[in-house]
Amino acid sequence: MIRKLKSGGYRLYSRKKDPKTGKRKNLGTFQSRAAAERHERAVQYFKRH
Repeated sequence: MIRKLKSGGYRLYSRKKDPKTGKRKNLGTFQSRAAAERHERAVQYFKRH
């Protein structure tokens, strides 16, 4: 899940909320949406391998 920040960057959040905190985990902050999408695909790949 990618959200745009006020600073103009993009942050990748986990899809599910963390049961401990009730918030989504921050999985990285990126300068461009394309970079965030690339990283999201890498995260999804490693979750299954």
